[in-house]
Amino acid sequence: MVVGGDGIARENSPFINSAELGRGNTYEGKNMALFEEEMDSNPMVSSLLNKLANYTNLTQGVVEHEADEDSKRKEVKGPRMGTFIGVYLPCLQNILGVILFLRLTWIVGTAGVLESFIIVFMCCACTMLTAISMSAIATNGVVPAGGSYYMISRSLGPEFGGAVGLCFYLGTTFAGAMYILGTIEILLTYITPSAAIFKVTDVSEEPEAMLNNMRVYGTCIIILMAIVVFVGVKYVNKLALVFLACVILSIIAIYAGVIKTAFDPPDFPICLLGNRTLSKRNFEVCAKFTESNNETRTTPLWLLFCDSSLLNATCDDYFSRNNVTEIQGIPGIMSGVLADNLWSAYSEKGSTVEKKDQPSVAGSEDSKMGGLPYVFTDIMTYFTMLVGIYFPSVTGIMAGSNRSGDLKDAQKSIPTGTILAISTTSFIYLSCIVLFGACIEGVILRDKFGEAVNGNLVVGTLAWPSPWVIVIGSFFSTCGAGLQSLTGAPRLLQAIARDGIVPFIQIFGHGKANGEPTWALLLTAGICEIGILIASLDSVAPILSMFFLMCYMFVNLACAVQTLLRTPNWRPRFKYYHWTLSFLGMSLCLALMFICSWYYALIAMLIAGCIYKYIEYRGAEKEWGDGIRGLSLNAARYALLRVEDGPPHTKNWRPQLLVLLNLDNEQLVKHPRLLSFTSQLKAGKGLTIVGSVLQGIYLDKCTETQKAEQNVKALMSVEKTKGFCQIVVSPNFRDGISYLIQSAGLGGMKHNTVLMAWPQSWKQTENRFSWKNFVDTVRETTAAQQALLVAKNIDLFPTNHERFTEGNIDVWWIVHDGGMLMLLPFLLRQHKVWRKCKMRIFTVAQMDDNSIQMKKDLQMFLYHLRLNAQVEVVEMFENDISAFTYEKTLMMEQRSQMLKQMQLSKNEREREAQLIHDKNTASRSAPAAEASVAAAVPEKVQMTWTKEKFVAEKHKNKDSNASGFKDIFNMKPNQSNVRRMHTAVKLNGVVLNKSQDAQLVLLNMPGPPKNRKGDENYMEFLEVLTEGLDRVLLVRGSGREVITIYS
Repeated sequence: MVVGGDGIARENSPFINSAELGRGNTYEGKNMALFEEEMDSNPMVSSLLNKLANYTNLTQGVVEHEADEDSKRKEVKGPRMGTFIGVYLPCLQNILGVILFLRLTWIVGTAGVLESFIIVFMCCACTMLTAISMSAIATNGVVPAGGSYYMISRSLGPEFGGAVGLCFYLGTTFAGAMYILGTIEILLTYITPSAAIFKVTDVSEEPEAMLNNMRVYGTCIIILMAIVVFVGVKYVNKLALVFLACVILSIIAIYAGVIKTAFDPPDFPICLLGNRTLSKRNFEVCAKFTESNNETRTTPLWLLFCDSSLLNATCDDYFSRNNVTEIQGIPGIMSGVLADNLWSAYSEKGSTVEKKDQPSVAGSEDSKMGGLPYVFTDIMTYFTMLVGIYFPSVTGIMAGSNRSGDLKDAQKSIPTGTILAISTTSFIYLSCIVLFGACIEGVILRDKFGEAVNGNLVVGTLAWPSPWVIVIGSFFSTCGAGLQSLTGAPRLLQAIARDGIVPFIQIFGHGKANGEPTWALLLTAGICEIGILIASLDSVAPILSMFFLMCYMFVNLACAVQTLLRTPNWRPRFKYYHWTLSFLGMSLCLALMFICSWYYALIAMLIAGCIYKYIEYRGAEKEWGDGIRGLSLNAARYALLRVEDGPPHTKNWRPQLLVLLNLDNEQLVKHPRLLSFTSQLKAGKGLTIVGSVLQGIYLDKCTETQKAEQNVKALMSVEKTKGFCQIVVSPNFRDGISYLIQSAGLGGMKHNTVLMAWPQSWKQTENRFSWKNFVDTVRETTAAQQALLVAKNIDLFPTNHERFTEGNIDVWWIVHDGGMLMLLPFLLRQHKVWRKCKMRIFTVAQMDDNSIQMKKDLQMFLYHLRLNAQVEVVEMFENDISAFTYEKTLMMEQRSQMLKQMQLSKNEREREAQLIHDKNTASRSAPAAEASVAAAVPEKVQMTWTKEKFVAEKHKNKDSNASGFKDIFNMKPNQSNVRRMHTAVKLNGVVLNKSQDAQLVLLNMPGPPKNRKGDENYMEFLEVLTEGLDRVLLVRGSGREVITIYS
């Protein structure tokens, strides 16, 4: 099959429904004629495979100066990297770095070999477990650039993806700050100490001066690095190999130095006074005095502790009592010094570095150590703090997955390269700990800045052939790592910004014409500057530990969730994973966060939580097929199975609503206030299903159904109605409503209450929701044991923005059908609209009732129900049926009979309706007027029959109808109907008297007659019952108790 076009270069996805598919394609041959009508949406397998083969995933925002699509294609098809170059070496370079050279010896000396081994093992285990989870995710389909952010967001959804992506971004940015601080520390401490801008003579002020130097130099370097990154990333990438070579050479130099110590240890003598280590900055000779030509002379060391060079000078008490000794700083691997370095030696800030098992005589307590040439500890040390400082040295495991777009076979290379790199670096770290402990004296290990060895880098003293190999190597490697952080972090931010899930960072998605993220680079440099201003490498390290640990924790969570859910799409090529390993990795990450620093951990979680909620609130309307959505579905299924299918306990009962909406010809909602009332009644709690019926055949009404659903959902969003929308297409309106009442909901989550609007124009037979439909709906809700709420004059009900400052909600409790009437005002008053309304309950007393006792009983009942309401008992005495009632009933029956006997055309009915529109008012003021008063129905649907009209109709119609008309005017009303009308008129009078000014009136809704012949009369009774009231809610209970006095 030949397909026109250029090989789908423009497509983002090679799968179904691709928008770019050429519409004018011709299909040669007749083999596939059966499928030709679907070719536009479902491509042939051969063309699909062709697209998949050419599918590319250039790194987001890392397009380097290519002019057009063709040159991009050429570059992508160029040589790609394998496992060693593409994954193993970048991971190695990112993992080994500043901490190894500047802090590992100090960690070994402070924590001891055993505890250091535990620290390193924990951190390496954490990254290894994370790498296993990451390998599973990375091999589950194509991972475009964006690396860890892409993996987490597509596995756990946009909220987690955005939160963790930004945390990873902050971690990478602070890592840049840490590398820059490391670079300056190497420069000012070990290469050119004279370059310091802030210089001090007093030793005690030295740390503060050093921090200020860090801030000044750090700011300069960050500006310089930002310019380099801005000018051209390709130069940074070309230099990456040079920086990596520096790291590898430095490590080889360390191992070579260790081997050399076995037979020829280097000469690095340390000067001790008693058991205290001395800083050899201001003296050369390690002795109190020297003998030359039989003359004893004091040394420069003497002058540092005494007030003059004379032998009888006043000296420091500790100096006088203790001897000065000189020992070898690096006794060698065969010396047995390992036994001394096994255990920890934690200390307070400002204490001296002391050698264990060295004889010492304590000086007087008032002797001051400040200003004396001791080696002091600059910070307080303890196990958990060392974990925070060390952890950044194992980060960098994502380096391979971040460049997945440049690999020949990412699904093979990422797991192999990453796990090999972690194994290699873990071996290097663990072996270095043992070797440092076995080769170097403990006091040197604890001497963070090498003051006891003439200001040399401590690792450098061990290296062969010269300490400068390590100094220069570490300087360039930290420089390179800083540059790479400043290169990688802006791209990560750009990837998040371009996804559009965090609205306020979308500006950072823009950049130069070639895709370079300029704005993101500026923000990254700004955040980096915050780390530089902190200025202490030991303070910055725990901050980035938090962000990286959080990122790794969510990678493990993503793998565990996907594995446990057994999502059909979860088919990783990497098979050596298990959810228990992911769960263990996640637990270890969480534990390490709180071990490092519990308050930093809480702050990092708070930041991630805020971003999560922000994305949930503002941004993410993305569907990425993520695991959290799968988890939600699983949890929902589990919960639905747990919820009993039977009715809930009375204490848990709340109205679960099915709201029946009417739509107009444009599929717009006719009565939006019904949804306003729903949200006021529900306040976001429980189940709400908004249903509507379209008349017709589903195949013909598909597009209208979708449009209707969109309109209803849009209105639900505006009215803040939380629930589900269900549109049913049915051949007739009546059956559609029946389907909804029967089948809406799922399992235990079914509606128990139906809410609908009163059909205002029920007498117009062309109205599709006619009175027959309404009465049948009432009967069906009763049969289904569901409550029914009918809102009359719904368009007068308040919107969600209105507020009633005063007024009453009046409940007319005539019959008890489960307590719905009591519960509804309580629920309504939870909402702001009705909050200031007072609740009044009226009940009706008959002739034989004791109204005083009824009132007391009702008050006690409300007290037990914990409801505040004003109670009133209204007495309704028996009296004669008025002529008005009698004639109203007669007219109602005449009208029903007349409509049955003749078919009025639409025009005639409209003329009829207009004829005596205003007679309703007259009939109320003069009950015994004439026999042809209008029935009490609203607006223009009133109908009446006068003698004149009858004569006109008689001439128009055939003679065969004459006897029927005579019967109508000679008929007498049914006595049962007269009694019902009497009740309706009497009750209406009582309700109007008491509740005409109420904001809302709730009334018991009488049931429809068992004999279906009187259905239209039933509508008339309800109309009379509620006449003259603004807002009425007719309530019909489900027949079960919904409110209880028990706790």
